[in-house]
Amino acid sequence: MHDAQRPGQRDVWITGIGLVSSLGEGLDAHWAALNAGAGPHVDAETFAPYVVHPLVKVNYDQQIPKKGDQRQMEAWQRIGTYAAGLALDSAGVAKNAEILGRTDMVVAAGGGERDFQVDAAILNDLLASNDWGRSLNERLLSDLRPTLSLAQLSNLLAGNISIVHGVTGSSRTFMGEESSGVDATRIAFSRIAAGQSEIGLVGGAYNAEREDMLLLYALNGLCMTGAFRPVLGTEPAPGIPSGSMGAFLVLESPEHATARGAKPIAKLSGVWSERARRSATGSVAEKVKSLISTAGTGPATVVYSGASGAAGATEAEGEALKASGLPVRVMANRIGHGFEAQFTALLGLAALSLSHGAAIPPVAGAPVEAPLEGALDRVIVTSVGHWRGEGAALVEKIG
Repeated sequence: MHDAQRPGQRDVWITGIGLVSSLGEGLDAHWAALNAGAGPHVDAETFAPYVVHPLVKVNYDQQIPKKGDQRQMEAWQRIGTYAAGLALDSAGVAKNAEILGRTDMVVAAGGGERDFQVDAAILNDLLASNDWGRSLNERLLSDLRPTLSLAQLSNLLAGNISIVHGVTGSSRTFMGEESSGVDATRIAFSRIAAGQSEIGLVGGAYNAEREDMLLLYALNGLCMTGAFRPVLGTEPAPGIPSGSMGAFLVLESPEHATARGAKPIAKLSGVWSERARRSATGSVAEKVKSLISTAGTGPATVVYSGASGAAGATEAEGEALKASGLPVRVMANRIGHGFEAQFTALLGLAALSLSHGAAIPPVAGAPVEAPLEGALDRVIVTSVGHWRGEGAALVEKIG
């Protein structure tokens, strides 16, 4: 599905960015880390043999003041609620009840975190059981709690943001891994462009430091193991280096932002969501080439790629990126891969780069990461899901 600015539609500004990842908290910390050339902050020991980008240490009290609120949230919800607060602060609307009361919210979310100890105990019992079905039913009846099921509701991130920050406009939650981040942004963008919304909060969160998710992806052979290697480096698909992150954007119509005296960070000019038939050879590469072509290539343009490191999808995206001839920055080489949160995180980093008028430096070991000659005016953000869904967005400099 294609959503770009059409004749008669309004511009969409990015007026706030909330970002927390392995590199730090907030825009200044990320800009400094991305330009320091120190390399990614990875943990290859705690969850060995799997490589993880752990979240920087966060003082949740700064955005979630009530300890009771913090206790009832799982880690991914705390990360997301914290990042949402940073975005509202960045936009200058935090604690403004009048604006927050009509701020629309679109969240990209996964399922809730599981009780890993219970899962491990059940799996160990099944290995020793001669009747798997009966053993599983008995454990499910005795070990699963109603409160655990409630804590796993995907729309509780939006609920917690509403409770903690007072965002009480319309609320939508999308599930579906990387594609949920693309579509959440597409819907928020489209509503503002069409005049159906004036201001919106969009984003997601991912906790990579979860044994249950690492197990899920490991069983499918998707995880990066051993030492960290660059995605789209000399090894085309080294596996997914999961990254903990929370990323939210405040999107706003120029009329609304101007009326309250807010200045834009960058302009979001289009969001495109697609789904290739992955069983057909070459379909993913062609879909990504089409998305980049739709966004428009040209001078002063860089691609911030969401390539995950997963086999198949990564090589296909690499083929399309190489064909574009544009300089590329593979963001998993900096912050890891945050699934539902990845797209909005990259959009935030794209807007941050445009506000500084410069692309972040290339990293060593990734041939697609060529230097950019001159100033930066446009960033194309790509998303190729580790097993389904393709998307792109165009972020442009204002003025």
